[in-house]
Amino acid sequence: MAKYLTRELPAVEIAWIRFAVFALIMLPAILLRPGGSNVLRSARPGIQVLRGLGLVMSSLFFIWGLRYLPIADASATAFIAPAFVTGLSIIVLGEKVGVRRWLATIVGLIGVVIVVRPGTSAFHPAAIFPIVSALGWAGALILTRQISGVDRPVTTMAWSALVGFVVLSLMVPFFWVTPTLQQILIAVCIGISSTAGHWIVVLAYRHGDASVLAPFTYSQLVWVSILGFMMFAEIPDLWTVLGAAVIISSGLYIAHRERVRKARVAVAEPYPSA
Repeated sequence: MAKYLTRELPAVEIAWIRFAVFALIMLPAILLRPGGSNVLRSARPGIQVLRGLGLVMSSLFFIWGLRYLPIADASATAFIAPAFVTGLSIIVLGEKVGVRRWLATIVGLIGVVIVVRPGTSAFHPAAIFPIVSALGWAGALILTRQISGVDRPVTTMAWSALVGFVVLSLMVPFFWVTPTLQQILIAVCIGISSTAGHWIVVLAYRHGDASVLAPFTYSQLVWVSILGFMMFAEIPDLWTVLGAAVIISSGLYIAHRERVRKARVAVAEPYPSA
């Protein structure tokens, strides 16, 4: 739906409507205060703001990329996010990353090069947009780790919605194109579906390990390839499929090493005294 709209509407406006719907969906929880608590009360509001900015960056640049790139190419490139998470976890969280995870990260970057193919006639400068989007998403994931167990999921969702809406509201007047009713309805559908998807992912990560969920996440490439063919007659070429396979393999191995690391930490931690 976003790619369809980018033919006539700017990416900033599409992202703004998406976050406006997101904010409207979260508004009842903010105003009604379920359980008498303030949903916006956060132990780390600064991190919540930064996380919201990461989501805006991820959404905006991905939509920008869709304007110029086939859906499968943009999605495959954006899946480099786990490699960025590995690098950022060292800088932000002070984690120690072993040789195997570093090698997996390098392999993932090679996969991106295969998809993007810089220096060839197949290269499009807009290929940088999904990469920047992946960096924003990786930053949001790292910050999610920092607030996990500190703030409630509904608090994180509310902050994400409001930060995105405010930031994009400041930007959209400079890009505004009056949409038709059909375009508004499609954009509203984007906001509803993306909000539902965001919430389902939050719930999934509360009940399942990231390494278990990762293979299902990569099924997105199957769906976007099918929809890209049905809606825009886009067929991923051999290099896109090969690069996507390399990126997915890298991401799955990184998720596996993360599970191994967590298991070792759990074994090393002493049991609390009775």
